[in-house]
Amino acid sequence: MAPATTGGLPRSSFDINHHPNLLPPMLTAVCFRAPFAAIVLLAGASLASCTRAVPGTSGHDELVYIGTNIADPQQNSIYLYHLSPATGELLPLGAMKGGASPTYLTMDAAHRHLYAVSETQTYMGAPGGGVSTLAIDPHNGTLAMLNQQPSTGASPCYISLDRTGKNALVANYVGGNVAMLPVRADGQLDPAGATDQHQPPTGPHKNQDKPHAHCFVTSPDNRYAFSVDLGTDKVYGYQLDAAQHQLRLLPTPAFVTKPGTGPRHLVFHPNGRWAYLENELNSTVSALTYNAAAGTFQEIETLTQLPAGFAGDNSGADVHVSPDGRFLYTSNRGDNSLAVFAIDGASGHLALVQHISTQGKTPRNFALDPSGQVLLVANQNSDNVFTYHVDKQSGKLTSTGKSVSLPSPMFVEVVSDFTR
Repeated sequence: MAPATTGGLPRSSFDINHHPNLLPPMLTAVCFRAPFAAIVLLAGASLASCTRAVPGTSGHDELVYIGTNIADPQQNSIYLYHLSPATGELLPLGAMKGGASPTYLTMDAAHRHLYAVSETQTYMGAPGGGVSTLAIDPHNGTLAMLNQQPSTGASPCYISLDRTGKNALVANYVGGNVAMLPVRADGQLDPAGATDQHQPPTGPHKNQDKPHAHCFVTSPDNRYAFSVDLGTDKVYGYQLDAAQHQLRLLPTPAFVTKPGTGPRHLVFHPNGRWAYLENELNSTVSALTYNAAAGTFQEIETLTQLPAGFAGDNSGADVHVSPDGRFLYTSNRGDNSLAVFAIDGASGHLALVQHISTQGKTPRNFALDPSGQVLLVANQNSDNVFTYHVDKQSGKLTSTGKSVSLPSPMFVEVVSDFTR
């Protein structure tokens, strides 16, 4: 029997399946923009032509993919939205199957494929997690599963592509190891060609009983790859051979934090000379200088990302630099806030600008849109995503008053609308 379809797409790859609160007030249909040429009636009626403009659209539009912690691989777990940077409004376009618990996503430079981890401890009947390749429909942005591979460790929580797009780099949190999977010419993933198991930790914190790889990224010149390990208080460095899909562990760590810091995510400044390390366990952010020749880092300073007088449990989560390199943003889980820092253009030093509420609970991930006009924050434990206007002169955030509700949002990927 042929699969049921929605607008010419298999239901297995596209199904609206809306959460009740996804729809904007007074909106009685999800209307794709003119290039989509389809309208999905909420009552379940058939598809028809649609040419009216989406409310609040501006000269340039963007698509937003949100990964969730929905564990059933047969359920829709990646949500697609249209974003108007002018207003911060998110309009739901649908939900698709993205594998079990797609809590971290990345996209190739050509916008042809989306890669998602499955943050599980058992995958296809074997211990560990997985990684999925999803094809992106160039006409409407919807996703279709291409292939899946084991991540070689339990609970993969981070995925990135090397600068050539030939390798996917995965950090396995519970497994305490990293893996690099070759990317074929058609975008599909081969089994891991290189892996590394991090050594037993020495950190004093209760979450440092074993290694916990939390991030895996490449240097700006693609010569090195760096794995951030929360359990061992280290950033491990690897020589990267992208063409041969190989990694070689450097003899000494690229950076070592103070015991109990719990480094989580590393992000490079656009100038390639500085990097910023988000530290989960002590809720700090470290400014680092980067030695491109040796593949190592040196501390400039480490600052708290919590507001003065905060008392209670908190853990740092995410970190991003604005596209123009002038500001740094971090998120706090517990205080449930975003911290904004100005970056000194001469030294890389940080200066606190603002703390602002995320308007929800547990902001595990957030993202700046490509234009740097809007910030979107995913509140994992309050099932919502809020948007903020970004003042490009001061870096300050102001709530747009716009939000959407969806189950356990974990990751936000924003791209310029390539479907037009």
